[in-house]
This record gives sequence, structure tokens and C-alpha cells, in this order.
Amino acid sequence: MNDLSAVSVLLPGGAGAIVTLIVLLILRGSLVSRAVLEDVRKDRDARVAELVDERNTWREAHRESEVARIQAQNQVGELLELAKVADHVLRAIRGEVPGDAMDPTVAAPPS
Repeated sequence: MNDLSAVSVLLPGGAGAIVTLIVLLILRGSLVSRAVLEDVRKDRDARVAELVDERNTWREAHRESEVARIQAQNQVGELLELAKVADHVLRAIRGEVPGDAMDPTVAAPPS
């Protein structure tokens, strides 16, 4: 609607109305110079590039942390397996595990 009202102002007023319209557009901020527009674009492009770099940094950090997490998970699995073996050996030494080589009923030669 503002555009139609601006056209209706331009028709009877002529050059004065055009100048008034341009001044109003400049004051409202709808009309800016090329230098200002280029500065705004440069700032925007710099912010976008900075955000892209930050995003790539976080992605790389996530990849590295995932690799470290998987390595730690594998180490925990190996340690758990070693703990099970150690537990089994200690129980066999104490004679708690039936059927082991340390069990005298199994290891004894038939008489």
C-alpha cells in the first residue's frame, strides 16, 4: 500500500515529490549508498566465513573425540576380559572352580 501511495504522490507533485520520496527513503534506511552496501556485505561474508571455520573446528574436535572414545571403549573391553581371566585363575588356585587342573578329583590318576 505504501508503494501505491508513493506513486499517487509522485503524479501530481512532479520533481519535488520525487526528491521528497528519495529523501524519505534515505532517512528511513531503505536507500543506502553502494559503499555502505558493500561494507555490510563484507561484514556479513566475514561473519559467515568465521562461523564456517568455527563449525569445521567443532566437527574436527568431534571426530577426534569419537576416535578417542572408541579407543577407550576398546581398552575397557580388553581390561574387562583380562579381569575375567585373572578372576578365573585366582578361583582355580583357591579350588573354587570345579573341573580345573588344580581340582584333585579331576587331576588325580585313576587308582
